[in-house]
Amino acid sequence: MSYPPHPPYPPMPGAVTPLVAYPHPIAPPPGHAVLVVTVNRGPYIVPAPATSRFKVDGRVVPIPGEGTWHVAVPAGPHDVRYTDFMGIPLITTALVAHPGAAHHLSFRFGGWRNRVHDGHGTDVTKFGLWSNYSIMLVTFAVVGLICCGLLVPVLGAL
Repeated sequence: MSYPPHPPYPPMPGAVTPLVAYPHPIAPPPGHAVLVVTVNRGPYIVPAPATSRFKVDGRVVPIPGEGTWHVAVPAGPHDVRYTDFMGIPLITTALVAHPGAAHHLSFRFGGWRNRVHDGHGTDVTKFGLWSNYSIMLVTFAVVGLICCGLLVPVLGAL
């Protein structure tokens, strides 16, 4: 079953505010660029964008959920990252924004690793934490080895 395409979003009244996520394409203010940020939900029960924070140069940019968002940023170098609710980085990358340009970043929360790709599909991840599921599997394996390692000598002594 095919759904009709979404109608284009109407232009927002007034000026574009830097470091605010818009659900539609925006024209950057003078001396600014646009980050076109695409975020997937990940394989999680609760979508990753709902529990994580998007930050540009340490400032939180509220992104309400998965999808594509447009954020005006000042031209120049930027540290772009997703962190968990405690501020621990999940995915980080660096970007040099050119005035008037659109820079595409696709944040992909995966089953094994969290990655970020540019508009050409190139992996530009500086740091990508393992996903919650892979951390959980490693934790269960370590706990299982510790428990079995402690349980075998006790049962052997009986």
